Amino acid sequence: MLDLFATIRYRHSVRRYRTDVSVESEKLHAVLEAACAAPSAGDLQSYQIVVVQDQALRDALRRVSNDQAFLSDAPICLAFCADPGRSAGRFGARGAALYALQDATIAAAYAQLAIVAAGLGSTWVGYFEEAEVSRLLGLHDGLVPVALLSMGYPAELPEPTTRRLLSEVVRYHSA
Repeated sequence: MLDLFATIRYRHSVRRYRTDVSVESEKLHAVLEAACAAPSAGDLQSYQIVVVQDQALRDALRRVSNDQAFLSDAPICLAFCADPGRSAGRFGARGAALYALQDATIAAAYAQLAIVAAGLGSTWVGYFEEAEVSRLLGLHDGLVPVALLSMGYPAELPEPTTRRLLSEVVRYHSA
C-alpha cells in the first residue's frame, strides 16, 4: 500500500491495459467504497456510479467518447453521474447546478486515487457525448454523466508529466 502523498504522485493517466488479468472483485469493491467515502454537500451523496464491465457497452462508450481506445481496452469503466434532483431537494438551484456536480467529481477523484493505491491504473475521461452516454447507460431521473474512469492493470508505466509551479497556481491572500 502506498501512503497518500506517494499515491498522488504516482497517479498518471494509463492508456494501455493488460488483457491477461482481470480486476479482482475485492479491489473493485474497495474502490467503490473509497468513492462513497468522499465528502459531499449535506452528506447527500448526490451521485450514482455505474460499473460497466460488458465489452460491447465499453466499446459503445468508446465510440461516443472521441474514440478513446482505453475505455474499451480496460476491463472496467466507472461512470460517475451527478444527481441534481437529490441535491436540489435540500439546496435548491445551487445544489442542482453545482453541488451534485461537485459531489460526483469528488467521488470520482477519490476512486481514482483508490485505483492507484490498489495497484491498478485509470484515466479520467470528460470528453464524451453526454446524451449518448446517458442513453447507453440507461440513465433516468435527471442523472447527468460527469466522468468516465477506465480501470484495470496497467500495461504501461507512463512518464510523469510536467506540472505548473506552485507559484503559478497558488496565490496567498493575507489580511
